[in-house]
Amino acid sequence: MSTIMAPPFIYLLAALICPFLPSRLRALLLLGVPIFGLMVILAYPMGDHAVLSVVGFDLTFMRIDKLSLIFSIIFSIAAFLGGLYAWHVRDTIQQVATLAYAGSAIGGVFAGDLISLFLWWEGTAVASVFLIWARRTPAAYSTGMRYLIIQVLSGVLLLAGLLVHYNDTGSIAFEHLGLVSTGTFLIFLSFGIKCAFPLMHNWLQDAYPAATVTGTVILSSFTTKMAIYALARGYAGTEILIYIGAIMTLFPIFFAEIENDLRRVLAYSLNNQLGFMVVGIGIGTELAINGTAAHAFAHILYKSLLFMTVGAVLYRTGTSKASELGGLYKTMPVTMVCCLVGAASISAFPLFSGFVSKSLILDASASNGYYVVWLALLVASAGVMSHSGIKIPYFTFFAHDSGKRPAEAPIHMRIAMIVTAALCIIIGVFPGLLYALLPYEIEYQPYTVDHVLVQMQLLIFALLAFVFLMKKRIHPPEVRATNIDSDVVYRKWIPSLLPAVVESVVSLNLRARQVLLSIVGASCGAIERLARPGAPLARGWSVASMMFVVIIFMCAVLVLNLL
Repeated sequence: MSTIMAPPFIYLLAALICPFLPSRLRALLLLGVPIFGLMVILAYPMGDHAVLSVVGFDLTFMRIDKLSLIFSIIFSIAAFLGGLYAWHVRDTIQQVATLAYAGSAIGGVFAGDLISLFLWWEGTAVASVFLIWARRTPAAYSTGMRYLIIQVLSGVLLLAGLLVHYNDTGSIAFEHLGLVSTGTFLIFLSFGIKCAFPLMHNWLQDAYPAATVTGTVILSSFTTKMAIYALARGYAGTEILIYIGAIMTLFPIFFAEIENDLRRVLAYSLNNQLGFMVVGIGIGTELAINGTAAHAFAHILYKSLLFMTVGAVLYRTGTSKASELGGLYKTMPVTMVCCLVGAASISAFPLFSGFVSKSLILDASASNGYYVVWLALLVASAGVMSHSGIKIPYFTFFAHDSGKRPAEAPIHMRIAMIVTAALCIIIGVFPGLLYALLPYEIEYQPYTVDHVLVQMQLLIFALLAFVFLMKKRIHPPEVRATNIDSDVVYRKWIPSLLPAVVESVVSLNLRARQVLLSIVGASCGAIERLARPGAPLARGWSVASMMFVVIIFMCAVLVLNLL
């Protein structure tokens, strides 16, 4: 096949022609391109394709193996479901950005070298920011700028690491890298930013809820999972990732519990779920990498489903604040049922997709002796049950009656949610369909007595804990508030310190100029005194004195040369 037929370029070509089409054809394009792209992907044999020679470098735009294949398949499915959910959107900017964003993400997982990876890496950053700016508000513009700066910083680190790595090894191949040099460490940091490592994470909670209703669904599918793929490709078995991932699963629990904006709650739980995948990459065994790939696949579906349901509520009511919702099951029953399916999936209930994917990672951590990490993952599983499995559907549909009686979601939104929910159930009931796509051959049975009992005990106790906290009024109340996270550093502390820093610099500059001017003035006065009639510099010098000075300078030059 020609390079232009490579799926990433199909998406980009569609993005180029999209603005010139009528609105209905643009919407059809968002449905047709993912289907056609997936068909093309499945038509490619395993191996390297679409290799171009550019200024002496061989760039591989289509490396097909089982790891890249499973990510490309779920990205194609997510692009289709996102296009179906956004059928009503007639905003050309959002439609073009969606096509370019999905195409860049698929290009990233097919990249066989670091240069093409960098190109797609930056492509996702530039395309995705328009899904935030599409809200066309001053707040969205500011959020988009913060998001773009952080995403471009990730790209700059990737480029710097690429250059250093190439200088050290002479290779641009995107294969297992490991933390072995400055270059690979810079690349690791680049991947970590997009993967929302602790203290690098808050761009996610800042940006995703700020996007449009449909844009948030699209954003939740690609950027972080492309980073997961990149980590799995380049840093599988890097032990520090186990502990980074364990922290990622735990710290969002607190923030999600106290957060009032349900889209921000989902953003924090997204961070939590990424932690499971990072743990799997850090362990690096075949079972663990299979678990990471399976969980990424399942996560894209159930997280998209949850963002779809909350987005439908936002679309109909104009708010996603838990304090302003409740009782919506009366008029939005389809959305409610789909939300419950997403909640059951993310909570890893048996017969739902999260159970058959998360079990792989839990077993990998226990079987490799990481018992503390295994315990942390269990605690994190209970936490996600509380804040996403219970809090999201409860406060949206079943808590105090808000008095709102919105219409059910539009028919295309309902179809997108129902299809996504069906996929979550199908994967949970027939896990072999998912396991057949995994990078390594697997003989694994998630539905053992031990697995089911442990998970059900965990879920039941998490449910009882939530009920106890609610009955005793200990659970954090849903109130309108802005919660402080790591973004307080660059959104509050640094701006508050900036005036004092500027004042100190100006004062120091003024003081330095005064000191310098006084030194220059004193020097000029001293020279003037020495040059007056009768002063040493005004007297005539004898030949002997001049010869003495010359000899001194020559000796000094000789000594300097000897040194």
